Amino acid sequence: MPTVTIYASISSVDLRMQQCYLYLNRSRFNGLISSKTQYLMLRTIQGKKLFMITQPDHAEVAGYLAAHWGNEEFALPGYFASSRDPERLRAETVFAIATHDNGWWEWEATPEISDIDGLPLNLSDVLKNQAEGMNRWHLAIPRFSKDHPYASLLISFHAYWLYAHSYETDSNPAFIHPLFWKGSQLFHHNDEELKNAQKFVAEIKDIQNDIFSRLRKDTDSVDWIEPENLYPNARLLQLLDGLSLYICSNLIRPSKGEAKGLGEDEFDLLEVPRKNWEDRVKINIKPLGETRIACYPYPFDTDPLSVIVPAKVFDLPLIQFPHFQTGWNSQQIQHIQFEFCSSNN
Repeated sequence: MPTVTIYASISSVDLRMQQCYLYLNRSRFNGLISSKTQYLMLRTIQGKKLFMITQPDHAEVAGYLAAHWGNEEFALPGYFASSRDPERLRAETVFAIATHDNGWWEWEATPEISDIDGLPLNLSDVLKNQAEGMNRWHLAIPRFSKDHPYASLLISFHAYWLYAHSYETDSNPAFIHPLFWKGSQLFHHNDEELKNAQKFVAEIKDIQNDIFSRLRKDTDSVDWIEPENLYPNARLLQLLDGLSLYICSNLIRPSKGEAKGLGEDEFDLLEVPRKNWEDRVKINIKPLGETRIACYPYPFDTDPLSVIVPAKVFDLPLIQFPHFQTGWNSQQIQHIQFEFCSSNN
């Protein structure tokens, strides 16, 4: 079971740095997720503890990982190919990864509550209304497009591949999300929903064309949309979304057996860009115990890399809140501490 630390007791420099990163970006949202069913918030049961992690916190952990991605073996985000301003490109890529789930912010602020258990409806229930899920992306993709068009472009590719994977029989394996690395699917469509999904993907392409036109007019960003820059950055969003989900939930399928979640399973990150888009490798992710996780080969700038996941942890059986917002916000934020390391560290 993960080590849980109360917020006030965190003292190490690495953890303080990540706290600053998380809280500079975060807003406080609410929602929940089940260990067997996909909920909007990430929920994992281990023993007699229920771990609940918000979508914004999960995304910001992905952004933290992106900010530390790159070393002598792996290129930094923004440095997979030549461009006029690689540091600005890196910043836009990190920003996109840290905010990729922003379309759910409004929903999580005032979630729909189940009459059965007093908790927010699960994601599978919400997405039974296909239009609702697509509306989240209609919010997410353009939210930052005025000042961060490249970030919006990367988020649009994230949405595109989540939906296209569900119906395209010839999906590019280089863009299969870690959620699907063993062949699972997020959406199962009937004929009408399939047509809606295809229409939605076409709408995303139109949005992308508009963003491409804007970026081409900027001499500093025209190189960013070339495939040798765009593809590895878009792929990195998928990969770090998956790696964050791996330590925040049990949604990533393990190499063998049933998923335990919270960084306790072994799996492979596939199609990982290393020096450039043509140079892609597999990274084996293997738990070592006590929330230490080995990566081979190792992609981060610090070895080991300390990571905190903000969570709310409840004893089971859970007593239903008379009023959700009061009950949820009365719970102290705790932190699950993880450490990514090389296989030799």
